[in-house]
Amino acid sequence: GGCAKGERRFTDPVSFPVSAYYKPKDENDRTLVFESRFESGNLQLVHKQSDSEYDLVLQNDINSKGHTQWFYFRVANVKKGQKVKFNMLNMIKSKSLYNDGMKVLIYSEKRQEQPKLKPEQKGWARGGEDLSYYQNNYRKEDANVNKFLGAQRCYYTFTFAHTFEHDDDVVYFSYSQPYTYSNLTEDLNAIEAKKLNYVTRNTLCRTIAGNKCEYLTITNRVPIEQDRKKQGVVISARIHPGESNASFMMKGAIDFLISDDPKACELRDKFVFKVIPML
Repeated sequence: GGCAKGERRFTDPVSFPVSAYYKPKDENDRTLVFESRFESGNLQLVHKQSDSEYDLVLQNDINSKGHTQWFYFRVANVKKGQKVKFNMLNMIKSKSLYNDGMKVLIYSEKRQEQPKLKPEQKGWARGGEDLSYYQNNYRKEDANVNKFLGAQRCYYTFTFAHTFEHDDDVVYFSYSQPYTYSNLTEDLNAIEAKKLNYVTRNTLCRTIAGNKCEYLTITNRVPIEQDRKKQGVVISARIHPGESNASFMMKGAIDFLISDDPKACELRDKFVFKVIPML
């Protein structure tokens, strides 16, 4: 059906403003420039305490009643040797692996340009200093924001520091290594380009945002009598948006199932796999 005047169609691209939120006044202005208006980015607002400390507030996961876990943003206007503390004030979970040794994912654009570094030394890397996760005194508007949280009334703070290694770098920080919808589309395109006769790609439905929720059917072509005896196996991943690690697990599972490994071939002989990589 048609859309009301001014209403966005699902197929229309989303346009984001291109102007920066903050422009440094001069070369002596050491204020970091934050940005998260990119795919899978998440940051709602930033309050500057000082040149070396910032308070951050995250946006809720879409279609949740106030769940905040995922963050992914970048900063610019950095100085080599500058140590900055980041405080995320509205975390929702009562426990975090950050208190058990987990580090933040960090990506430096300047680091990628270093000619002496090996490929495995580039890309995303775990980092961060002085990491801590604890309950704060910021009360929630709704104490029952999540049925799993019971009477918990306050938010949690996640704090970490980072010392920048290069002048004028652009550095990305993320809860976990991002795996975006575009990453999935690229991976599925690459599989489709192989023209494997035991893999088909279809659309299960459209998401609320209008994206395709795709699935793969993976099974060897066998005589119809044998085909009818096959059992079905459904594998799905990424029902929670912030759990990008699940997408990497799924990518490994798909890569194995479509490989020429004898075990994978035997599985394709005996089963029909319906794989939904990103719910």
